[in-house]
Amino acid sequence: MEKNAMLGKIGTYAFLIGILIALLVGVYQAYTLETAYNEIEEDGIAETEVFFASDSGGPVAWVLAILGGIIGVLAVMGKGTITAKETPGFLLAGIGLLVMGGVFWGFNEIPGFLTPWIGSLFSGVSLSMAIFVAPAVGILAIKAIWDMGKDV
Repeated sequence: MEKNAMLGKIGTYAFLIGILIALLVGVYQAYTLETAYNEIEEDGIAETEVFFASDSGGPVAWVLAILGGIIGVLAVMGKGTITAKETPGFLLAGIGLLVMGGVFWGFNEIPGFLTPWIGSLFSGVSLSMAIFVAPAVGILAIKAIWDMGKDV
């Protein structure tokens, strides 16, 4: 198999696996957020730990970030799923996703806001997707700035 085709397949699989992991982890994060919120309402103390704050959540976040970094590096090399023509749209969508993650995470600070489940689901999924997309957005943003600067 040709090297470029193999790198393209790696980029495609990394993207699909990353999105799948991010969605599943985001739903589980929503479950742990909702469980912790309900325990706080009942006892004033949460015995359930939120997933990304747990011992197993950190390695999962690293896996998502590494997959996002692979996607970003392959896109910079021109071998990934994100082409040069798609880069501006991906950057805009990625920035929107990162902002959405921060905004929805604030929903957890307001007791009873968008409950049950909707606020937790929004914040859990958007946080895990933001962890996945942030490295690719950062790498492609640096490349875009570099490309604009070298033409001056």
